[in-house]
Amino acid sequence: MEIEPEVLPGGVVMRLAAPGDAAALCAAYVDNRKHLQPWEPRRPEDFFTVGDQRIRLEDRLREFAEGRLVPWHLEADGRIVGAITLTGIVLGPFRSACLGYWIAADQQGRGLATAAVERVCGVARETVGLHRIEATTLVDNAGSQRVLAKCGFERIGLAPRYLAINGEWRDHRMFQRILHDDDPQI
Repeated sequence: MEIEPEVLPGGVVMRLAAPGDAAALCAAYVDNRKHLQPWEPRRPEDFFTVGDQRIRLEDRLREFAEGRLVPWHLEADGRIVGAITLTGIVLGPFRSACLGYWIAADQQGRGLATAAVERVCGVARETVGLHRIEATTLVDNAGSQRVLAKCGFERIGLAPRYLAINGEWRDHRMFQRILHDDDPQI
């Protein structure tokens, strides 16, 4: 699947993850550890090593090659400042995937998440061939909920104790964006 890089606000480049990104990705997670902790699963110490990031990246790139996932990194001034991923891609009559993303603490409030989510929606429709994208946020994650609303996602429900975040089963708001209502013939 060919997906071209795109320049987002402030000159940040959104590009597909690459095999050589492990060290930069590790540095991004180390730098943003406290910032991301309230919003992510509890991470073991080895998560914050280049070796573990290399393994995770290899797994993601294999899933990308298999058509099950699309991983992007956001890069500014030679460092990774965020990531956005379509996971759980299902084709056939469902044509859906799940969206996840994070933006570095020092890049917040610049419109990067909104621009990246909008770009992913375009790729999901035009390149991957999806009909729908689902996203979930913690109930109190107003920032991500604003991003999703700006990008045309609608709230579709509440999932009690949906995901283990920072060591606790947490409720999540569920959102979706229907990308088109074209003829569903495959």
